Amino acid sequence: MRILLIITCLLWCASVTVAQTILRVERVPTNTPADAVLYVAGSFNNWNPKNAPHALTKNSDGSYQLVLPPSLDNFEYKFTRGSWETVETDAANKAIDNRRYSAATGKTVTHEIKNWQDLAGGAPVKQHTLTPNVTVLADSFAIPQLNRKRRVWVYLPNDYATSRRRYPVLYLHDGQNVFDEFTGFSGEWGVDETLRQLQLAGQDTGCIVVAVDHGGDTRLDELSPWRNAKYGGGQGDAYLNFMVQTLKPYIDAKYRTLKNRQHTGIAGSSMGGLISLYAGLKYPRVFSKIGVFSPALWFAQDSILAYVSRAKVRQPMQFYLVAGEQESETMVPLMAAMRDSLRKAGVKPTAISYRAVADGKHAEWFWRREFPAAYQWLYKTKALGGKNSRASQ
Repeated sequence: MRILLIITCLLWCASVTVAQTILRVERVPTNTPADAVLYVAGSFNNWNPKNAPHALTKNSDGSYQLVLPPSLDNFEYKFTRGSWETVETDAANKAIDNRRYSAATGKTVTHEIKNWQDLAGGAPVKQHTLTPNVTVLADSFAIPQLNRKRRVWVYLPNDYATSRRRYPVLYLHDGQNVFDEFTGFSGEWGVDETLRQLQLAGQDTGCIVVAVDHGGDTRLDELSPWRNAKYGGGQGDAYLNFMVQTLKPYIDAKYRTLKNRQHTGIAGSSMGGLISLYAGLKYPRVFSKIGVFSPALWFAQDSILAYVSRAKVRQPMQFYLVAGEQESETMVPLMAAMRDSLRKAGVKPTAISYRAVADGKHAEWFWRREFPAAYQWLYKTKALGGKNSRASQ
């Protein structure tokens, strides 16, 4: 019996050792502050640049390392010194692609950090990329439902000032990443460039876009109506009440909008995709066009699927679902399950566009590339063809 226990213990210890994933930084820039704390921000912690459980330990030889839980076997990540202003960059101080760890449990992955964005050369790397069509409606727009304030951006069509027309409206989340490289995390969607160019080319008659900044530390709370035991959530209803009861009436009063549901859409990526799905089902009298990019369905998987199963869609609605096959293992299967659930809830198959893109990743460049096709399908303009995708209607 004693020998059996010893063998069992040895096997358990061996399995724990094999299952460990160690991220090790062997070299950092010479100008790294001696007291700097390095963090890993990744798809496993919702890209939090200063998450205490994911701080690296500094070794006596000047290297850093972090032992990750054995359950993490496929993820993307970057290193920071506690903020996105202090994120790692390449030798030329340019933004780098997300690092990737793929199904290599028990492996120690070594890294070299070339530069820190704030310490390499002293000059800002990112530039403002706003087109003249974009203005900041307010730096501190009041959100009475949450007792907070938030920056809100507005894009106006090319001919807005010279016409008397009314325009459809698209509401977007994570406003920092929608129009401006300077404020965006790892890139921006280029929505203003896309819509401006489509209108100039005669492929679109114009659309007003309203983008609401996320709340930083409160982002996860605001973009899910349900709580996740590990990451929070639960303020999504209040956030949507702000958009429907406060922001939309303000926009409709200030700008020449087409106010009805047929001309109003809502879209977002990741957590923004989750809350957009929910918004469309909760407020079918407000939104009819739902853009869902790489939705974080895992955050509230059982709750959102149960909510859809109880929904009865009686009004015409369009759902555009797109994600990459290079994202998490659950991304595409969960999105396919959502597509099927929407059909059962009464959404016509022809009103759902579903795209699983072969090279797609959980990144701004991917959503920027996919936005034109999504917009044109939702707003029924001349659609652009996509590449490297499996599509179904």
